[in-house]
Amino acid sequence: MKFSKLFIPTTKETPNDATLPSHQFLIRAGFISQTGAGIYDYMPLGKIVLDKIRAIVKEEMDNSGANEVQFGFVTPLALWEESGRASTMGSELLRFKDRKNSDYVLSPTNEEAVVNMVKNRITSYKDLPVNLYQIYTKFRDEARPRFGLMRGREFLMKDAYSFHSSAEDLVREFNLMEETYKKVYTKLGLEFRVVAADSGAIGGSGSKEFHVIADSGEDTIVICDSCDYGANIEAASRTPLKKEKLETIAIEKIETPNCKTIDEVSTFLNADSYYSMKAVIKRAVFEDKTQIVVFFVRGCDELEETKACNAVNALELDDALEDDIINAGLVAGYCGIIDLPKDVLVVVDKELEGENNLVCGANEENYHLKGVDLSSIENLNYADLIAVQEGDSCPNCNGKLSYTKGIEAGHIFQLGTKYSKAMNANFLDSNGKAQPFVMGCYGIGVSRLVAAVIEQNHDEKGCLWTKATAPFMVDIIVSNSKKEEEAAVGDTIYNELKAAGVEVILDDRINARFGFKMSDFELIGFPYAVVIGKKLADGFVEIVDRKTLEKTDVKVKDITAKIIELIK
Repeated sequence: MKFSKLFIPTTKETPNDATLPSHQFLIRAGFISQTGAGIYDYMPLGKIVLDKIRAIVKEEMDNSGANEVQFGFVTPLALWEESGRASTMGSELLRFKDRKNSDYVLSPTNEEAVVNMVKNRITSYKDLPVNLYQIYTKFRDEARPRFGLMRGREFLMKDAYSFHSSAEDLVREFNLMEETYKKVYTKLGLEFRVVAADSGAIGGSGSKEFHVIADSGEDTIVICDSCDYGANIEAASRTPLKKEKLETIAIEKIETPNCKTIDEVSTFLNADSYYSMKAVIKRAVFEDKTQIVVFFVRGCDELEETKACNAVNALELDDALEDDIINAGLVAGYCGIIDLPKDVLVVVDKELEGENNLVCGANEENYHLKGVDLSSIENLNYADLIAVQEGDSCPNCNGKLSYTKGIEAGHIFQLGTKYSKAMNANFLDSNGKAQPFVMGCYGIGVSRLVAAVIEQNHDEKGCLWTKATAPFMVDIIVSNSKKEEEAAVGDTIYNELKAAGVEVILDDRINARFGFKMSDFELIGFPYAVVIGKKLADGFVEIVDRKTLEKTDVKVKDITAKIIELIK
């Protein structure tokens, strides 16, 4: 391809709302253009990159034995009502009516559609397992679309769905998909981490996320320095904190004037916050009601809200307002576990189970209790509620845990029978008995990966594409295209590289100065440039490595062999 024939509208201007490097550089380098909030068009270079990533995903999915299909971008709302997600998905599900007043949605995911496809078409365990996937456009009506392709409303996604006759076979496919995804990200040339994750709105009993490691990532990932343990902060666990158990004493109410926080109470009592309980008051939103919930964690810990939300099966948690707290009969800053109002939902972190001699609020202004013994309180609801902190011990090997940042680029789920039961999708087992399909779900954000590559690979000048994702491997820059000798050598090298199967672009623009051409090379991020300039008189051209910006003089006759050596 020749630069003069390709639509590459580069610019020096950075969009006002572009804060991430990928958002800035993809627009400035002419890969994408924004047409609406969270909606982007792909220009020629962007489409090339998108297709390269798509091809790698497709190749590995096909190698895994999955079958490619394509569902409609528009799905009848009735299918979502059948699964129950029409009421739980929230406003991110874009709904509309057609001219016949029928209800539809723009699908953000396709569990309902795939169950509808398989239902009554696969009827026997003998026809299982099957894995169906598509690479197609999705729409999620994000409240705050931002960060370019990282959090857009319209996006390209690979979503796959597997059907099984047993949970054991689902686990086999789940593990196969994990290995398939690892091959995808490795081929793309990315540094990534597989982590345990929360299943979120998709549901199911187990899930793993695939994170591209990048400082700009939205997700906090907990990793171990001694083993391969990794988990999203929302699902991370640790070896329980253990300190010497104190002798049980009788409960004592102590005046603690103006001591509302754990630090204030611990200082006033000259006590270790480990031996105290922190009350976090939230308003839980359910399908049909809202309810005040008090979560108790150890004084030295923090509540992880996704874990807390899952612990009460709420749609979401909000901060409880002052009126909410008063109306519930609670005292902010002095809330404790003894004599709470009966209609208040209570969940205690599981690391506190059996603990004694604890300090907590007395449910009375300016008072706390000492000597609280949880083992004497019946029917408490315990759950994992805490946010793992840096320095905690790994649950697998007791190594040291630390934080890093990641961009979620893939997610795999063990759905179980959540959707098949809801939609009455069954098969006959070996005994001739009807059973709901056991399902798995596996997603890769194909368009998000375009941005993720740049978030992990860029410098202050522009993009640094990996070899697998670069729109072209080599940019031949003719310093002065008006000089016949330079232009002729450029054409010769261009044709030789093309004949050798190298993806090459020739910057033959006559009216563009050399400095402008070099700036475009650095901004766009082709892995290598071949510069034809002043050294041509001595029989040399220059190879520039985009990643290091190192320059190497190579004889014109050796240039093709050298490039082939580099790209291999």
